[in-house]
Amino acid sequence: MNPYLKFVTECQRVVNDAKSIPLGGLAPLPKPALPPHAPKALFFAPHPDDETIVGAMALRIMREAGLELINVAVTQGSRKDRQAARLAELQEACRFIGYGLQTTGPCGLEKVTTATRQNNPQLWAEMVQVIVDILQKYQPRVILFPHERDWNGTHIGVHYLVVDALQRMPADFECFTIETEFWGAMDDPNLMAEISAQDVADLIAATTFHVGEVQRNPYHLSLPAWMMDNVRRGAEVCGGQGGAAPDFGFAALYRLRKWSQGKLVRFYEGGKLLPADVSAGTLFA
Repeated sequence: MNPYLKFVTECQRVVNDAKSIPLGGLAPLPKPALPPHAPKALFFAPHPDDETIVGAMALRIMREAGLELINVAVTQGSRKDRQAARLAELQEACRFIGYGLQTTGPCGLEKVTTATRQNNPQLWAEMVQVIVDILQKYQPRVILFPHERDWNGTHIGVHYLVVDALQRMPADFECFTIETEFWGAMDDPNLMAEISAQDVADLIAATTFHVGEVQRNPYHLSLPAWMMDNVRRGAEVCGGQGGAAPDFGFAALYRLRKWSQGKLVRFYEGGKLLPADVSAGTLFA
């Protein structure tokens, strides 16, 4: 008998059992104590639910780096009949996990794609100005947003929307940038962050507040497997080809750079591994 059959079937059983766990409805998690004017980190979410699906680094920053994390709801989805409900779900998810929430309009921005950028420059410029106003308002120390090849049209659109907004900021504006991945893997991530089991569980629980989405597709239950596979991939692409894998259970991969003097710049060579017992704040020292 193949000794790995039990391992595989147990994985399948646990996921199937988890489908019966109730969605949402949990009391908010404790938030770290921050001073009244704590520096800000902004997570530019293409859709409601991205703040938790790819929000592992955002959660670590909020809990470890002394920064107030604010989720910027760039869109509220493309289905107009679901936009109000998705905002309500997002409000509950952010309340549970501890993020602040900044909307971009009553229904969010729409048509945030490279096609709009190319073919409707007036509309694009108006949407870029919305992001500029948010950057001006919060003066963030760190921003998180998708990388430029994250497959989904809105994810890619949000990348260029944020970069175009950064280019409109004053010349002396600086911030750290963390590019995220979900639909499309980056060729060149330079940061692998270990994610603790507690943080993974909290992200899954927060994702379940997006009830309408996870009822359609229970993608919250695949987060542990995805983050386990990130350890395999990150060991090579961040740790060095042929290197030994770190003893991480779960991880997420990112591209960490800095916006400085009007452009994105790498401020270290190679890749970094950030264990769960090392504060995320060390990245921004």
